[in-house]
Amino acid sequence: MTLTRREVTGLLAAHGLSPRRALGQNFVADPNTVRRIARLAGVGPGDRVVEVGAGLGSLTLALAETGAAVTAVEVDRGLLPVLRSVVEHHGVHVVEGDALRMDWAAVLGPDPWVLVANLPYNVATPLVVRLLEEAPAVTRMLVMVQAEVADRLAAGPGTKSYGAVSAIVAWWASATVVGRVSPTVFVPRPNVESALVSLQRRPPPAVEVGYERFKEVVRAGFAHRRKMLRTALTGVVDPPAFAAAGVAPTARAEELDVERWGRLAGWTPSSPTRS
Repeated sequence: MTLTRREVTGLLAAHGLSPRRALGQNFVADPNTVRRIARLAGVGPGDRVVEVGAGLGSLTLALAETGAAVTAVEVDRGLLPVLRSVVEHHGVHVVEGDALRMDWAAVLGPDPWVLVANLPYNVATPLVVRLLEEAPAVTRMLVMVQAEVADRLAAGPGTKSYGAVSAIVAWWASATVVGRVSPTVFVPRPNVESALVSLQRRPPPAVEVGYERFKEVVRAGFAHRRKMLRTALTGVVDPPAFAAAGVAPTARAEELDVERWGRLAGWTPSSPTRS
């Protein structure tokens, strides 16, 4: 119940369509790959699944095949009639919309959802962050993204890929790279490797700081990641904050985990000193 490469190329030809580079469209054209993604997502009967960038419906069909209730979001009006013709008779609800701008609360409501998606490389990072910030109903995600992006989303302190996005994601969720995907399964074939990232929403860290302040400090620190934090955070964090938060002023941004970033960002003159 999924699309083969011949069916993907046939649908495009029959409707006079071609993948749009501006939208980062690379359609998965391998039944084994989409079924693997559905399996790794761990969804089945009783689950609500939302897919972003459904395209021609290859992954959509694999998700519907599990028995989950699937909502497919697609921004490309040229693809929508084809997508509907492929998936709606399998019980999939299709929504037209731009995932970076749509009102997620209105689309999802309060009940828990799992998001599964093959995300365009040019929007993957801002979309994942926006969903974590603005769609609390999404409790889990499995996203296919460029391999380098996957490594950044899931990176921990002290690793080469760890950066501001890694710390921001860690505020909201635990993230793990759970697989790699060959470029040969796509139409057209991309010039980069892809990877699958699993994200599990968790409670915010137990630090006395608001999220916006946390982001401000993290981004400032990583804007000058080669510098010591006492220099990188000049004018952003007061010097006494380092000792109070238990952070060496000579440390660099990639050394701090989310809790230490939170303590550093949340320091005030009345904050207790960390030993």
